[in-house]
Amino acid sequence: MLCEPGSAPPEPNPLDVMSEQMDSEPHPTVGMPARDDNQASATAPTQDRSTARPAQTPRGARNGDHPSRPGALPPAPGRLFAVPVRLLAAPVVPLLLGLLLAAVSWQVAVDGPLLGVDHTIRHGTAQLRTSLHSGPLDGLAHVLSDLGSTVPAIPVLLAAGVIAAWRLWRADRPHRWVPLAVAAGAAVLIPLLVVPAKAWFARPGPLGEPLKPHEWGWYPSGHTTTAAISFGVAALLLGRTVRRSWPFTAVAALLWAGVGAGLVWCDYHWFLDVVGGWCLSGLVLWCLARWLRWLPARAGAAVEPSLRCRAGKGSRGSTQGS
Repeated sequence: MLCEPGSAPPEPNPLDVMSEQMDSEPHPTVGMPARDDNQASATAPTQDRSTARPAQTPRGARNGDHPSRPGALPPAPGRLFAVPVRLLAAPVVPLLLGLLLAAVSWQVAVDGPLLGVDHTIRHGTAQLRTSLHSGPLDGLAHVLSDLGSTVPAIPVLLAAGVIAAWRLWRADRPHRWVPLAVAAGAAVLIPLLVVPAKAWFARPGPLGEPLKPHEWGWYPSGHTTTAAISFGVAALLLGRTVRRSWPFTAVAALLWAGVGAGLVWCDYHWFLDVVGGWCLSGLVLWCLARWLRWLPARAGAAVEPSLRCRAGKGSRGSTQGS
């Protein structure tokens, strides 16, 4: 609209003035791309994200601070042991243990060249023991080697079976008798595996003395097998009653290694005697772990229908009562 000469200019529209002021004021999100009111911005500001990932990234694609815990800051305790446990549960583990046990047993039977490893390790251990000449270290080695005796290994195994059965009974879980049967069966299985093998191979000990009529031999190591099966089965049984079983597995593994190292340090066994005991025990523990892992699923499948029936009856009863 044109103004005629001599006439006063029109007053500005208040709405136009307010719009100009709003456009001239700085917005709080400086540097952010313009967006519509009904459309969220795709690049939301981050606050020092250590993973430097965009918002709404799928959990599997996040980069956490530890390879075993993608996208979790910080990693939960115990997850560091998840990868080793999965590797030990692989089907290739018993195959490798069986091959190693067969190879060592064959070399022991034919007095093969692999037995030179025993002499090398024994000579090096003797030199180290002489150079250190440590009374506390020798005492610790004797204590560790004694842990593989029938006492205390078998009492620990039976006590773990009782504790595991009691915890299952308190939790009202099925198959609460399984820990007792497994502990008793493992205690009986140990001599059935070790004594015939010792009598068959009849290997002399590190001192080189010939076997006496009442002696069975040194291969495989009975202390190693007793400790590994007893403490390993105890860890498996107790681990089924708690949410995190890795502490039991870690303690059992340390005891296996400690008993074997103590036997070699004290010159009670050849190194391959200990390896044979580890392989034999590993096969037993792997089979037992697979069976125990399969058992809860079967138990849950058997109990679940009855629980559903009870729940259905309870709901019908409450409906009728109301």
